[in-house]
Amino acid sequence: MSNPALLVLYGSQTGTAQDTAQRLARQAQRRRLRVRVMPLDDYNVANLIAESLVVFVCSTTGQGDPPDNMKNFWRFLFKKSLPVGSLSQLDCAILGLGDSSYPKFNFVAKKLHKRLLQLGACVLLPVGLADDQHDLGADAVIDPWFASFWGKVSTLYPTLSGMMPLREDEPLPPTYMFHFLDDMQEKEEVQLRIPMDQTVPSQSHPFPARMVFNRRVTEPSHFQDVRHIELDVTGSNIEFAAGDVVMMRPCNAPEDVQQFCQLLKLDPETRFTLSPTDNTAVPARLPQPCTVRHLVESYLDIAAVPRRSFFELLSTFATNKLEREKLAEFSSAAGQDELHNYCNRPRRTMLEVLADFPHTTAELKVDYLLDLFPEIQPRSFSIASSLRAHPNRIQVLVAVVCYKTKLYKPRKGLCSSWLASLDPAQGDVYVPLWVKKGSLKFPSEKETPVIMVGPGTGVAPFRSVLQERTAEGRTANVLFFGCRSKSKDFYFRTEWEEMMEAGFLTLFTAFSRDQEAKVYVQHRVRDNGELLWDLIANKNACFYIAGNAKQMPASVCDALKEAFQQAGGVSAEEAEQMLATMEKTGRFQSETWS
Repeated sequence: MSNPALLVLYGSQTGTAQDTAQRLARQAQRRRLRVRVMPLDDYNVANLIAESLVVFVCSTTGQGDPPDNMKNFWRFLFKKSLPVGSLSQLDCAILGLGDSSYPKFNFVAKKLHKRLLQLGACVLLPVGLADDQHDLGADAVIDPWFASFWGKVSTLYPTLSGMMPLREDEPLPPTYMFHFLDDMQEKEEVQLRIPMDQTVPSQSHPFPARMVFNRRVTEPSHFQDVRHIELDVTGSNIEFAAGDVVMMRPCNAPEDVQQFCQLLKLDPETRFTLSPTDNTAVPARLPQPCTVRHLVESYLDIAAVPRRSFFELLSTFATNKLEREKLAEFSSAAGQDELHNYCNRPRRTMLEVLADFPHTTAELKVDYLLDLFPEIQPRSFSIASSLRAHPNRIQVLVAVVCYKTKLYKPRKGLCSSWLASLDPAQGDVYVPLWVKKGSLKFPSEKETPVIMVGPGTGVAPFRSVLQERTAEGRTANVLFFGCRSKSKDFYFRTEWEEMMEAGFLTLFTAFSRDQEAKVYVQHRVRDNGELLWDLIANKNACFYIAGNAKQMPASVCDALKEAFQQAGGVSAEEAEQMLATMEKTGRFQSETWS
């Protein structure tokens, strides 16, 4: 049997599955295999019947949903009309990336595995279920899974074992070559253009929305800086409903861009074009020609915590003995605990790593920048306003991420810090954005009551739905809101009070730090069991949770089941069953994030 061509297809939301797929592709290249790697939606799925060896690497998003770049593939694969044995020629393997703190852990990989078997594919090894919650992260599963995969492949294709693989310290060719232009060639400004056509903004064509205001809504003495931001989307064709999310792609901080250019001895004003070394397309988001400043500011994720693949690639450039040994240790399976202590626990950034390895950084070839640094990923925020109340506007509630680790400099969230730094009072500021359907769906029937539990910034989507329902004259609205202190972080307090006065809202609050015993939203849910039982059992109410995924959602569910038992007189099993039925029928929904 001749050597196979390996196809690695990935579904990735935050870039982790993409990084894992590219790692596997590099291992294939070192084994001198022909390999292609691409997002599932860039692949013509009808060609699967002609493939011999495919690895699917996919993450799970939201409440068990496939990532955006595999949604079309997913729809096609689950068509009932596909013949049962249509993939009987295919050898494949599935690796899932998930987080066991979410209820639908690795749901997409498990479902894909089942469907491929139904279609007759030969699955070479058990589906890999990597878990972010593991002490060593996803690599605890990925490493042994990769080893098993290559073991299976060499059994299937014995000729492979006769081929001499490339050494681990030999650099593979870069994906792109940089061609620098001299100053004489005409310059072109890289800028955000407001699209003149009537397309709806998307990831590939974001709309530059003008920032209207950027207000801090927590007391100046409060530890957490939270911003209420409004953006003008006039002329964008953007439409959205309550529960939808707005996507934004942040920029790196100017001081980081400057430090990066100094470390790599790059002039930020230099312009270049890119040419691929194989048949990979040049990233559509990068203009041709492009300035180094634009590349570093808007594209390379230099402020991210590096993954292991970063060290694997960096180690191939190291000539300094000490640095080479350290990078090799961080790249090895045995060195993962050490890497976690160095990188993940203190949240050290790629830029800081470059500064820690000056000799290797000096050896870095610019052609490898796009292999070494991932692309900045878009961030999603629940829309906190309704077009009924604020036409042509999108409002968001953003907690600015800033915390201390053992490192001297505080750690900052890239997108929240970037948004917080924008000041429309200093002149026009534009934020490129697009809108995506959210996972929360609200009832269309006018009489259906809505119960919402939204502590902290989790209240954002509920403000949107309350503005919508108020405009439609719907009064059966119950909100449980929790924060630390009534005087410091009670978001939208005056709005809630106005809605209550007008008869549109029943509000229950939990201010955890305003008394000796901590009070949280779950306590308020438990205290109001009679009302909740009546609304859910007799009036067909829908129940929603939004907010941080740590303990809150599970605690609220427990409190709700307790309310069913106390007020409804049902058993623990019946309460469990009731909640499961509500979830199945869309009457219980949650949108949580970690």
